[in-house]
Amino acid sequence: MRKLLSLALATIVFTVAAQKSGYKIAYNVYDSVQKDYEIYITEMDGSHPRNISNRKAVDWVYEAYADKIFFISDRDTCSRCFFLYQMDANGHDVKQVSSLVLEDSWQSTRNNGTEMIVSGRPGKNIRSQLCLVDLTTGNWRQVTHDTAAYHNDPQFLPNGKEVVFRYKKNRRNRNEKAELWKLNLETGATQQLTWYPASDTTAEWHSYHAGPPRYQPKDNFISYQSLQQSDYHLYAVTPDGKKHWKLTDTKMNEGFHSWSGDGKWLAFDGFDRAQSEYHIYVMNWDTKEIMQITNKWKTELSPVFVEVRDKINIIK
Repeated sequence: MRKLLSLALATIVFTVAAQKSGYKIAYNVYDSVQKDYEIYITEMDGSHPRNISNRKAVDWVYEAYADKIFFISDRDTCSRCFFLYQMDANGHDVKQVSSLVLEDSWQSTRNNGTEMIVSGRPGKNIRSQLCLVDLTTGNWRQVTHDTAAYHNDPQFLPNGKEVVFRYKKNRRNRNEKAELWKLNLETGATQQLTWYPASDTTAEWHSYHAGPPRYQPKDNFISYQSLQQSDYHLYAVTPDGKKHWKLTDTKMNEGFHSWSGDGKWLAFDGFDRAQSEYHIYVMNWDTKEIMQITNKWKTELSPVFVEVRDKINIIK
């Protein structure tokens, strides 16, 4: 009885802290009824989830700045031909941002949410190049020019001058592992940050050896998922590349993830080794308490924190 009471009290404390955090969570769902991907938003404790994309298309959120949600979509175009869109956290004011064709990739903003770095297709038969997009005008410019290489999932560091991304020299070479690299956008200097353990043979060519990088602002490190010893967990590296460590070791597998703007919360999709179901979890980074917040669909992925503003009202 005492254990049950303690668990109930801990749950209440966690829920109250989550509700007061100032964030909501947007995430992606495979809708098995419509046979497409939809974007949902929910309170931090998982209450009042709702579909805010509602379109027969692939809609996938990868970034948010304050209460503005950015997503890739193939609506109004050919299947898997992705363009950048934005909407508010109620799913209103939807508009296409740019004419640049995008890769299926995470994105990152800088300069108070006025500029975004993406992985795009800047020309015919040119793929996986980093490009800067002006979010006000939609204008863009290409910043990498090695067209044989693979550049994906870019993440700005706080100075806005450096970006971390997944890279390999030959995007067509299945035997080459994509690792995390850092690029200085002003000087062009590059640095490799991760090296997958040579002794680990448990990851297939298509598995994430070094997954999409996400920046942790409170403790100043870069996190990423990696399939090592047959399981996915989160790993970390400092921005200078000098320190590497395993970040999480839960009983589940952890994959796509995001950090709240204050670094106090970690959201991730957790799944079993067979990858039969994916659900969203939230962790209090200080206490390491974890709460599962979704369980409606079998495939719920890639959580993104959205800051609460007065004009955002989850319909209850």
